[in-house]
Amino acid sequence: MHPYQDATRPVDERVEDLLARMTPEEKAGQLFHTILTMNPDGTPVTEADDSTSRFTTPELIAGRGLTHFNLLGSHGPREMATWHNAIQSTAAGTRLGIPVTLSTDPRHAFTDNIGASFGAGAFSAWPEALGLAAVRDPELVFRFADTVRREYLSVGFRTALHPQVDLATEPRWSRQSGTFGSDAGLSGELVAAYVRGLQGETLGPDSVAAMVKHFPGGGPQKDGEDPHFPHGKEQVYPGGLRELHLEPFRAAIAAGCAQMMPYYGQPVGTDWEEVGFGFNKGVVTGLLREELGFTGIVCTDWGLLEDSVILGEPHEARAWGVEHLSVAERAAKALDAGVDQFGGEQCPEVIVELMASGRIPEARIDASVRRLLREKFLLGLFDERRYVDPDEAAETVGRADFAAAGAAAQRRSLTVLTDGPLPLSGRPRLYVEGVDPEVAAAYGEVVAAPEEADLALLRLRTPHEERPGRFESFFHSGSLAFDAPELDRVLALLATVPTVVCVNLERPAVLPEIAARAAALLADYGAGDDALLDVVFGRARPEGRLPFELPRSMAAVRAARPDVPNDTEDPVFPYGHGLEL
Repeated sequence: MHPYQDATRPVDERVEDLLARMTPEEKAGQLFHTILTMNPDGTPVTEADDSTSRFTTPELIAGRGLTHFNLLGSHGPREMATWHNAIQSTAAGTRLGIPVTLSTDPRHAFTDNIGASFGAGAFSAWPEALGLAAVRDPELVFRFADTVRREYLSVGFRTALHPQVDLATEPRWSRQSGTFGSDAGLSGELVAAYVRGLQGETLGPDSVAAMVKHFPGGGPQKDGEDPHFPHGKEQVYPGGLRELHLEPFRAAIAAGCAQMMPYYGQPVGTDWEEVGFGFNKGVVTGLLREELGFTGIVCTDWGLLEDSVILGEPHEARAWGVEHLSVAERAAKALDAGVDQFGGEQCPEVIVELMASGRIPEARIDASVRRLLREKFLLGLFDERRYVDPDEAAETVGRADFAAAGAAAQRRSLTVLTDGPLPLSGRPRLYVEGVDPEVAAAYGEVVAAPEEADLALLRLRTPHEERPGRFESFFHSGSLAFDAPELDRVLALLATVPTVVCVNLERPAVLPEIAARAAALLADYGAGDDALLDVVFGRARPEGRLPFELPRSMAAVRAARPDVPNDTEDPVFPYGHGLEL
């Protein structure tokens, strides 16, 4: 037995022993955290698919030395656990037997975006992070994160690619549903609870490591466009509030978050170098490491080095500001900036070449590998936590008490903007749109036409502009106002029958006409039809308060400063608005 294999020895001793045994190729493999898919039956993928990876799962692990992966797609818990054990077995059979660390984007709410999150599926279903912010209860966030931890552990996830603590200051930005809203102080309180719920007081075998994102705050995107795409790469601070956006990250670091993800964005008009944050030494080393004192792992957002194919479409690398550099030059610049790991990439040969040429000293690579290995040891992956029990996974994921807690949180998060006739009583004749008639039938008599109803119940989503491309279609950007045909259709319904309207706020919808004419108006951030109807009929108590303001017009949105919270003129509903029933 080598010292690194001896669980009785101190972690730092084990790390140094293993590091000394590694070849440059084995070290380089640790610096990549890429995507894997799995077969539905829980077996590893053994045929390469250019839409996700140029290499099979065995090639990535045994052939290229990668040991950090994020799982794409939704699957059953037993199958996920079985698959996890299979790839751990492959890793155990390599020369040094370095275990795999498996990660995931959020899986416990309603948004299904292949580039950002997955619908809950078999996992317990909670409101989006915006909904947790609407409740404003750190204890609820802790219980949520603790539930996530338990469910993740059962299937083998050991790193959460969340929480996301960007401030929702640009109303058009597509990623707001994963944030805690526009208030920096509240975001800081909630991220601290989130990190403790995932990791515990210290990182250990029962922890899930939190990768907090997107440093130094991705909210102030020019025109609200998303920097996954070239037209959204610019990040701006016309209000001069750069420091405000750092507050939640300071709280996350104080809570002990294990990892940090810099954003894609390219700062424009500041004293920072105008390159994406993953390449930005002043931000990663100067600000994050030296000023804020972060000592954990820094992993880039996905796809900074190489062009890729996503959903069959070509996408250029998100190397904003350094597009002219080669892949090797980009990797060297990011390592010089201070990052430890490249998300979504699988080119360790580039790092080997950089070491062989002397462009990057092996000691610099050792510094990052040391951090990455240390976390694996702390998480118990070399010891009792390498494998999971598929039967336990099937019993744990979506467990009745977890599902009940998520359902209760959905109800708490609903926000009453205008109350009108609420709460309802009796069994009225209901006309429904966007609501499952079978669910509504438990609360009233469902009728086929609004003219037959005592009341209508209408569920809407925040408007967005359709964008070309399969991948970009998942990122809801552009106008927040209902287009004329849809608005006319909604207003005609409101004129026909008293209507309770519930708008899903993934972004701040512009809805002054609907607010003025609805019998009652509610907001949700991910809630089932039963949760909504329980609130409408007084069977559950809503506690939500708006986590951002709702603007009066798109003109007000365009005039607002992207880095300033709640900056639109004369909003229909201000930040924090919400009524009690």
